[in-house]
Amino acid sequence: MNRKFVLFLFATSILFGCRNKVAEVSGTLMKPAAGSYIFLEELKSDELKRVDSVAVSPEGNFTFKREVEKPSFYLLKISENNFLTMLLEPGDNIKMNTYFDSLSYPVSLTGSKGTELMVEYNFNLRRSIKKFSTLNGIYMENLNNPQLASVVESLDSLAQSYLNEINIYTKNYIDRNLVSLVSLVALYQQIAPNVYVMNPSKDMKYFIRVDSSLSINHPDNSLVLSLHDQIKQMAASIESKTAETPEAGEGTIAPDITLPSPEGDTIKLSSTRGSVVLLDFWASWCLPCRKENPNLVKAYNLYHKKGFQIYQVSLDKTREAWIKGIKDDQLDKWIHVSDIKYWNSAVVPLYKIESIPANYLLDKEGRIIASNLRGELLEQKLSEIFK
Repeated sequence: MNRKFVLFLFATSILFGCRNKVAEVSGTLMKPAAGSYIFLEELKSDELKRVDSVAVSPEGNFTFKREVEKPSFYLLKISENNFLTMLLEPGDNIKMNTYFDSLSYPVSLTGSKGTELMVEYNFNLRRSIKKFSTLNGIYMENLNNPQLASVVESLDSLAQSYLNEINIYTKNYIDRNLVSLVSLVALYQQIAPNVYVMNPSKDMKYFIRVDSSLSINHPDNSLVLSLHDQIKQMAASIESKTAETPEAGEGTIAPDITLPSPEGDTIKLSSTRGSVVLLDFWASWCLPCRKENPNLVKAYNLYHKKGFQIYQVSLDKTREAWIKGIKDDQLDKWIHVSDIKYWNSAVVPLYKIESIPANYLLDKEGRIIASNLRGELLEQKLSEIFK
């Protein structure tokens, strides 16, 4: 074979090899500010490194070219609060159109599967954030409302439902994209400052699922290695707390609770030994709880004289709302306790409460014999016990 031809093939292979590793990002920014720059920053486990910058043309056009060895995260940024997170892979050719002041929500974007998936998530997250934001507006409008406490309870309930919605969407998104690095980013999204969509204590299996998948598919990625270390630490912490906390399962003695009543008296759950007890977790802001309360009143009236007691623990945020809920639902016949700490209540990790209403039925020795009995199910169980 001709030596010059061999050299030509060698040079061509090098040229195309480099081209295959080059990722290009270009686009048009609508309504650009004159004299603006746009920046490209690489996101690593321990730093955010600026790697390039270009001036935005008067027409809003810009182009970046970057050699990318493997899938990596980059930020396309105009300012600290105006950026788009991208997952660039070798050979990606992103073309986008977006407004100058909202990079995170492009009008159109093609050429990068990972980045397209992240944009999809951004739009769904934004919808939830907008719902959350409306709650603050409602609160401000009711500052002088004499029923403000009731309004706050309703807003809390709505906020929890919005958080649940985006939490479910995020879990489905992760399941659909387990082999992609976008699943890692989904683990750490916030719907409001310090309000995370995914909660490690409740959603640990998803953190582990992402860690397991990405450790196989992206074993050398620094962010994946960092995630793996974090998962080990979180798992160890949760395991330690679990070891310290008795499991609230059927046949076990219910972990004791010591909390104040509305009158300020400290009442222990264990003080109810000798009675069949319904340990019920609720809150005045929880609409399903309020709907269930009439069933508790009925069950109490039927079986209290036979040895049935209710020990009801509230996750309310204010004493006023708690007491009003008791009065409005006519629940004053049985035991009520609360530390008025909402989801930060000591009982939440103790009983691993993820949602309310929740309840446990205890025998006379304090052992759990059933859980989450609602409506007729509670009456049926009590009729069996007291027959």
